[in-house]
Amino acid sequence: MATEANLLSTDSVLGGRLTLRQMVSGHRVGHDALLLAAFAPADRRVVVDFGTGVGSAGLAFLARVPDARATLVEIDPALAALAGENAALNGFGARARVVTGDVASLARPSGPPVPELGAADLVLANPPFNADARHRTSPDAARARAHMADAALLADWTRAADRCLGAKGMICLIHRPEALGDILAVLSRGFGAVEILPVYPRADRPAVRLLVRAVKGRRTPPSILPGLVLSEADGTPTPQAEAVLRDGAALG
Repeated sequence: MATEANLLSTDSVLGGRLTLRQMVSGHRVGHDALLLAAFAPADRRVVVDFGTGVGSAGLAFLARVPDARATLVEIDPALAALAGENAALNGFGARARVVTGDVASLARPSGPPVPELGAADLVLANPPFNADARHRTSPDAARARAHMADAALLADWTRAADRCLGAKGMICLIHRPEALGDILAVLSRGFGAVEILPVYPRADRPAVRLLVRAVKGRRTPPSILPGLVLSEADGTPTPQAEAVLRDGAALG
């Protein structure tokens, strides 16, 4: 008997430019993956999508950049299978391949054969935020554990990006604003020219996400770009958010 845990829905995003099959329960594709894909420069051609889930960020980038190709990396076999289905569903079967495995093992002798060492020019990273740990019985201890997990994962993924990327390759990631210190710290080991784009729910609210990109081997100081405001005061999408999330426009 089918249960909510294994039921699938088929959903259109980016104004119908991308169709994704995903599980009805659990994590569902939201703004994060689409914003991440929009923040990646269109002059990149060989992409690795870390923690791809059902393929949303990597496939959204392929929808915008027709001559790019992507390796979609996901540790959960069920989600990895859906990423493969979604690549085929959107006509990207020849441009996307799926790797089921841990990001931390990539481009190592003991890891999967792809992606190869130094072969990519772009890494997309949408790391898990461990938000559930902050709502346990002991909030202070849970917050400390979550912070340590986030920082360790960021370091692992940044090192993996360094291995996967060639000279002047770029990492693009999305995370919570409170992780900024950890992000800058891990990127300082091998990356520079950091650009930070805050994402605000409304113009009068604090940022809820940071989009960050950095170039391997550069030492240029960080810069903060003009932010993206998602909604007007009445809750309707701003024109810029509509252009990015519905029309498939680039960001930053």
